[in-house]
Amino acid sequence: MTCSLLTTPKADGFRLPGEFETKSRCWLGWPERPDVWRNGGKPAQQVWVQIVCAIAQSEPVTVCASAAQYVNARRLLPEQVRVVEMTCNDAWFRDSGPCFVVNDGTGEVRGVDFQFNAYGGLDGGLYYPWDKDDQIAQKILEIENLDRYRAPLIAELGGIQSDGQGSILTTEQCLLNRNRNAHLGKEEVTRRLADYLGAEQIIWLPRGCKFDETDGHVDDLACFVRPGEVLLQWTDNRDDPQWEIYQEAYDILRSTRDSRGRELLVHKLAQPDVLEWTAEEAAGLDHIEGTHVREAGTKICASYINYYVGNSVIVVPLFGGRHDHAAQATLAELFPQHRIIGIHNSREILLGGGNVACITMPQYAAGVRP
Repeated sequence: MTCSLLTTPKADGFRLPGEFETKSRCWLGWPERPDVWRNGGKPAQQVWVQIVCAIAQSEPVTVCASAAQYVNARRLLPEQVRVVEMTCNDAWFRDSGPCFVVNDGTGEVRGVDFQFNAYGGLDGGLYYPWDKDDQIAQKILEIENLDRYRAPLIAELGGIQSDGQGSILTTEQCLLNRNRNAHLGKEEVTRRLADYLGAEQIIWLPRGCKFDETDGHVDDLACFVRPGEVLLQWTDNRDDPQWEIYQEAYDILRSTRDSRGRELLVHKLAQPDVLEWTAEEAAGLDHIEGTHVREAGTKICASYINYYVGNSVIVVPLFGGRHDHAAQATLAELFPQHRIIGIHNSREILLGGGNVACITMPQYAAGVRP
């Protein structure tokens, strides 16, 4: 039986693992809403199948689909993939799903249920309503029979990176935004993050990438590849609109020591070329009040950093650009025990507002610490 706990993960000895740690399962939703996914979500569903098949080679996968799409999802997905009927507003499970925390001493896994408001609620949020998405974390934890902490904080896991050893990387632009937690103040948000992620240190970067609809999620900018090492998106072009953001983040990361006193080693990864919505793509969307407007010429935030780390595979978005090969080579060097699987038409996920990491929620396995 699932219990709703009034304590905090940190007080109970739980921590948020690094994304490179062992997983017992991966969770995804299923895209369908026609004001977010063009052509009724059919092009995006084909990409979902590719991503699910790639991850299923590494660990078990569960896909949650609406009643209207259950039969379609079950037909398209491999037999070994579990398909569960679940009511959702959209398919961003990295952000609406539970944050799985582990206790290395007891081998127990629990879930943190952050408040979710579709990236800003009525103040710049991307869609309305979002009440069903705010229920996803609790539903998943009840399916898995795992105890739940309901966190007094609006947060998305796309805006948070963990090294698994007490250091958390995030951005002020996201978590301290007026449409999230600005009213609490930086000191209080820092304390609550540490309490609910089992952390000792919060490393604050000022902002995320330009053209990011989520108010600066860190998962397009930088990530831990292992304790003490960070991968940072990069350009050497000083005239690029992202250059100042990357340089700012690099300077902060290089001058910061983590929770264990280590200087951070920062690897650079060349950014993809800037992408834009085409007129044909924009014409495939339904226009509904309360949904973020996307039209021809709208710039898209593309990033190779937005990849998924499986137990034996790295699933990375590709964009058909000049840096695709170099990105895969860099990840192969950083993860020599993993097989790199590129998703060549991941643009379809970008059109919805995110990429591979954004749609996947890893469920960590307890008792397997790097």
